[in-house]
Amino acid sequence: MARSAGDTTTHYSTSSRVMAVAWVVVAVLLLLDLVLRGQDRMAWIAGAVLVFSVAAVYTAWLRPRVVSTERGIRMVNPLRETFVPWAAVLWVDVVDVLRVHTPDGVYRSWPLRETKRARVRENMRRESGYLDPDDDKDPERMRPVDLVARELRRDAERYKARPLSGPIREVDEEGPAALGAEEHPQTMVPVEVIVVLGVPLLLLVAVLFLA
Repeated sequence: MARSAGDTTTHYSTSSRVMAVAWVVVAVLLLLDLVLRGQDRMAWIAGAVLVFSVAAVYTAWLRPRVVSTERGIRMVNPLRETFVPWAAVLWVDVVDVLRVHTPDGVYRSWPLRETKRARVRENMRRESGYLDPDDDKDPERMRPVDLVARELRRDAERYKARPLSGPIREVDEEGPAALGAEEHPQTMVPVEVIVVLGVPLLLLVAVLFLA
């Protein structure tokens, strides 16, 4: 699924987000039950495990996305984030997941993946030639993730025709990995991931040892 805002388009897995929201709701209800009725050590441990599970679900299912911005492609995976400037985008295709090809290597997207095994096998057989010509001409026959790849390829062509110069200093849309980027991809582990996973993990460890 995609969500647009101005010149920014966000692509993500709807099914993963639905499952994540469902689990967060269940976890919150269980935590409320523990607060109301739990008094012993096991209740504290169960609560800490639930909090950590919410953090893990957010990191793995809610946070990942691919964002097309004016300056490049922001690829948000569970633990790492990569920013690929448009100047570095050679091609975008799909095998088992969406991939962005650059002179520095191939970057893979966690949330945007092909779920049909037969299609994955077909993609692997023709990987050496990118996509068949007919795939780009008939959107009705294209799989959802292939449509995203086609849209990103078109974005790359459009933005390369009128590139924005200079290093990136605003990270609201481009993300922290884009800071200072010019023509080469940059990858980092965001502070958000460290905090979201680190704090619940410390809480769990503290409860196991102190409760």
